[in-house]
Amino acid sequence: MATSRAVPNLVFRRLRGQRSPGEFAAAVRRAAREIGEQVACDARYIGRVESGEIRCPNYAYERVFLHMFPGLSLTDLGFAAREQVRGRRARTAAATRAPAPQITIRNDEESDVLRRAFMTSGTATVAAASLGLGATVPAPRAGGRFGEAEVTAVEEAVRRIRLLDDRHGADRLYRMAAEPLRTTYALLDAGTAGRRSTTDRMHAGAGELALSVGWLAHDSGRLDDARSHYAEALATARVAGDPALEAHAFSNTSFLARDLGRYREAVRAAQAGQRAGRHLPSPRLLALLTLREAGGWAGLGDRVACEEALGRAHKLFGRGPSDADPEWMSFFGEPELELLEAQCWSALGDWPRAARHAHRAVALQNPHFTRNLALYRAQLATDLARGGAPEEAAATGERVLDLLGQVQSSRIHAMLTETAHLLAPYAGGAAVSSFLARRAAVREA
Repeated sequence: MATSRAVPNLVFRRLRGQRSPGEFAAAVRRAAREIGEQVACDARYIGRVESGEIRCPNYAYERVFLHMFPGLSLTDLGFAAREQVRGRRARTAAATRAPAPQITIRNDEESDVLRRAFMTSGTATVAAASLGLGATVPAPRAGGRFGEAEVTAVEEAVRRIRLLDDRHGADRLYRMAAEPLRTTYALLDAGTAGRRSTTDRMHAGAGELALSVGWLAHDSGRLDDARSHYAEALATARVAGDPALEAHAFSNTSFLARDLGRYREAVRAAQAGQRAGRHLPSPRLLALLTLREAGGWAGLGDRVACEEALGRAHKLFGRGPSDADPEWMSFFGEPELELLEAQCWSALGDWPRAARHAHRAVALQNPHFTRNLALYRAQLATDLARGGAPEEAAATGERVLDLLGQVQSSRIHAMLTETAHLLAPYAGGAAVSSFLARRAAVREA
């Protein structure tokens, strides 16, 4: 058995001071929000840094840490140089691992669970390494028990899937992400953990993974698959008695119901989510669920109920972020608030007002998150086209097309198709003609 050569990061431990790992992790998440970054930091991650298991953070964490400690470099924070970590990992993997399926080992903490799983589980590991997914969940052990390693692998799979979706969209991720999900539920079905807390974490991780995979299906146009995954997550939440997971499942269910044109169902699911989350100390969670309700009312054409729900959502959002905000809500900042309100006004037929909110969403969005930026611009282009601004809509649509090499989302493609349909009568204009030609070329490619 290979021995660990991890060297504790005492510098980072001193920087934490008297704060607990959980308190320090909350400070890291707050710092990330300040610069528009998204990290899923928790006490376990801080422990892995301080133990030396993570010798060099990924680029997202690097930006956050340098923001928290201005004037210091990564080496000043006790980390190894990125090039040094890359070289050592390559040598270590070759020296300690028996021949196994070839995978790419990245030089950041997101690869650690992947590497450990392959080194310890051998052929019992189900992997999805294509496109750098790196979401690996060990298959059930003999005897059916699972423990910290399996639970951590599930939680890391959720984070990795969300990270890649934020960057690139869902189309190319869905099928490979389904493998870790199947393995996770096989773990739950095959055995138990020694401690109740581990079982609770596995249920929560399985439910969040079902929702993440369901969202990939949702965003890539596989709506029946999405509905099935969301229902699976809701059932897991009910079995585990987990109100936070239940609220998340109802949020996604409401979103899907709206997209399917089942607006009454969207309202009821959002309201059920609010009931599930009413005792959770997260105003932002309730704000999102209230926005989902507003979207349902807008679809039903009930402007009064929609405006009332929007008012409640803004009031809740205005209470600010909380350390209790769920990790999956890292996407929900002011840009997303503006987008969801834009969608409400769009459904109600108030195109100029919808365009104003969509424009604010674009202006506020960190360009680092390419998929969201493309989505917000696609919403803006559609609202401008409906509102009688064809040239501006075409120019905005072209900016979405510029991003399609990085983003694969059927949702965004469908929105561009709608914009092109709306702009077809204005094909005589230079900007519109250029957009329509480029859009046609993309569809034929």
